[in-house]
Amino acid sequence: MSEKVMVAMSGGVDSSAAALFLLEQGYEVAGATFRLWEDHADGSDRRTEESIRDAAAVCRTLGIPHYVLSYEELFRREVVEPFISAYREGETPNPCVFCNRAVKFGAFSETAREMGYSYLATGHYARVTQNPVTGRYELGCAASRKKDQSYVLYNLTQEQLSRLLLPLSGYTKEAIRAAAERAGLAVAHKSDSQDICFVPDGDYAAFLERVTGEKAVPGNYVDGEGNCLGCHRGIVHYTIGQRKGLGISLGCHAFVKHIDPKTNEITLTTEERELFTRSVIVRDLNWVSIEAPGEPLFCLAKIRYAHQAAPAMLTCFPEDQSARLFFEEPQRAPAPGQSAVFYDEDGRVLGGGVITREREDIP
Repeated sequence: MSEKVMVAMSGGVDSSAAALFLLEQGYEVAGATFRLWEDHADGSDRRTEESIRDAAAVCRTLGIPHYVLSYEELFRREVVEPFISAYREGETPNPCVFCNRAVKFGAFSETAREMGYSYLATGHYARVTQNPVTGRYELGCAASRKKDQSYVLYNLTQEQLSRLLLPLSGYTKEAIRAAAERAGLAVAHKSDSQDICFVPDGDYAAFLERVTGEKAVPGNYVDGEGNCLGCHRGIVHYTIGQRKGLGISLGCHAFVKHIDPKTNEITLTTEERELFTRSVIVRDLNWVSIEAPGEPLFCLAKIRYAHQAAPAMLTCFPEDQSARLFFEEPQRAPAPGQSAVFYDEDGRVLGGGVITREREDIP
């Protein structure tokens, strides 16, 4: 009897190709699409129905079952509410990281198990292997580093990794589309979604106001000495390092250096070099391919999804489950709330965590 796997299908080409490849490999495959957040005001309800329709059509073509699973309350509690709280604190959160652990590889994994599916799969570009010596499941970069998505999977547990199949790890996007076209999948050339699923228009401030009923509170722009420079629209509109859309003219480029939720002040600088730091503090650590290191460890670290991994020394502080990254070269604008993910030189994800508001500026 073939092993059973349930594929999380968004209606896009990547997850559709994942189902196709697993079927070709001899697995007994089913697809599942999620209801997570449906808002008539921003059109996310229409996008959900489109995803369900397209995924169901792919499953019909492949001759496999398709299910629609609802996780709205869990999604609100574990993803949307922390997202709102982070913005209130002047942070820049990455909700996909928390959705992956709580929903896609948490609740969905349990649902799949209850329905008799031993494995779950997604269309992420990354790889999972088991170390034959330690027995530990390891997460690594995909063959195509340009498409690699291991960054957003760093928060998964060993149990979640043990049941996860990532069939796209060795493919390029072009090869994925070609395979989907050969199989007659209608989504072969469907464009990729670039937005957070519950903020499809990208207007985070409008989303926060609509969901909470609270309007952003204007406050002061200040310089490094605390002198008032003008008025901002509310801290939810800004992130560290931002230059465009500030709505203030200082006669030269200005950048967001610091956001203080207690005073509702945003510190600006006209010197971009002041955004750079060599040291970052990281909390809420999750270790993936290794156990927590007892000694300082060299790694390559990314401080945002599109960041080029940079050499750094990683030092853990067991007393509060935090760590410090000390980079060989200064890095631009690490933003509190974003994730820092640690890799070794072979592309294995060692672990990761969330960048804190505190940072040590070391020249």
